[in-house]
Amino acid sequence: MSILNLTQHQATFEQIDSGVYDLDADGRKILSALLTFDELPSGPVLIDRAQEIAALAADANDVMIGGAPFFMSVLEKTLLQNGKRVHYAFSKRVSVEALQPDGSIKKVGVFKHTGFVSVWP
Repeated sequence: MSILNLTQHQATFEQIDSGVYDLDADGRKILSALLTFDELPSGPVLIDRAQEIAALAADANDVMIGGAPFFMSVLEKTLLQNGKRVHYAFSKRVSVEALQPDGSIKKVGVFKHTGFVSVWP
């Protein structure tokens, strides 16, 4: 299954291995602008942006979304109305420890993609 990435972030290696692909550079730039809210958005702004994102996904059957919680329900509904199958990435946080040059240990939380939560109409 091929899934178009409609999130702010580029697909991870694990997501790519699961069939996720990104828009081209121009499409990612447009998508990023549509997903970024610097001011409190009105309902009509949310709807307009969701419709513009749906247009970016015109050739995709499956899409992955994620981002501002206040926008996801509008975006999900719009994509479903446009015949898209909507998926959210599911990740687990894994602790990774790395030995530092000074002998100390640095512990970092890494998100590992483990699957999708799919939304069906």
